[in-house]
This record gives sequence, C-alpha cells and structure tokens, in this order.
Amino acid sequence: MEPITSGNFTFIPTEIDGVIVVECRAYGDSRGYFMETYKCPDFVAGGIDVEFVQDNQSSSVRGVLRGLHFQINHPQAKLVRVIQGEVFDVAVDLREGSPTYGSWTGVTLSAESNRQFFIPRGFAHGFYVLSDTAVFAYKCDDVYHPNDEGGIRWDDPEIGIKWPLIPGEQVILSEKDKHHSAFSELRDK
Repeated sequence: MEPITSGNFTFIPTEIDGVIVVECRAYGDSRGYFMETYKCPDFVAGGIDVEFVQDNQSSSVRGVLRGLHFQINHPQAKLVRVIQGEVFDVAVDLREGSPTYGSWTGVTLSAESNRQFFIPRGFAHGFYVLSDTAVFAYKCDDVYHPNDEGGIRWDDPEIGIKWPLIPGEQVILSEKDKHHSAFSELRDK
C-alpha cells in the first residue's frame, strides 16, 4: 500500500494491516514552529476513522520500558507521539485470525521527527525510552478500564521484538510489567 497525503499529514502503512506511521508537516521560522497533530477529515482520508475520547500523557526516564499492554474486553485504538525526547514504540498484533497475529512492528518517535504512530484496536503496545527523559502523549478511542488490563512480557522470545536497548544499561520496568505472561499463554487460551 502506498502512502497517502492529506492536508499536512502523510499516512504511511506498515507491514501490519491497520498500523500507520503519520508524518506531520511543521511550519517553522526563527520564533519556533507550528504543527497540526490531528485533524479529523485528513485522518479519515488517510485511513484512520476513529473517534478519540481520551488523551493521556506520561513522562519517563532513559531505559524505562512500558508494556506490552492491552485492554482485554475494551480494546483501544491509539494515536501516539513523543513531545519531548525519543522512544522506540511497538505494536504487537493480537487480532485472532489476522495473518500477522503475533507479529510486531516498531518505529522510533521523537519530538524532532514529527511522527506519530497509529495502533488500531486489537494490539498490545509498549515503548522504550532512548533519551534522558521522554514525554509521551496519546489519544485513545475508548476510556481506560483498570480492571480490564492485559499484558505480555516485553522480551517474549516467540514475538522476538528487536528493542534497540541501550548498551550497558538495565531495562527499567514497573512491578506490574515484570510479571506479564508469555505470549504462548495468551495464544493458547
């Protein structure tokens, strides 16, 4: 599939159906820049036709890995971006019957790249912080349900994500993320 340009956005399909890298055009001069990050008609033209209902933001330090998270009965589509710093962002296909079930795709996002990553419903999501700090923002098409959380180990060998880990540094995980199940446990349910 070829990229689609609409307005100030270019929508670039990935190897997994529905996962899209969104490049945003910025207009800058000596004062700084201006950039649209979302405009419904352009996103619909680019293949992203969802109604976002919740915005989230997190801050993390270098070496933090958040994920791989998903909502079990209330899946969320997400439009993610970095507004400070740099992260490696990953989506894992959990859609049963999908030809890419269990496959992953990833992209480096940074404040300077003007890129966003659209992840449709039915995916696990995670990111790893490459810069000293990163501020990560994302839109969701369903509200967060705390009792509906699911997770997969970030280093699951069956999925085989090639994280660009920082040499000599430990991956920093939350207690919850340290205890996620293997992909095979999810697959075999």
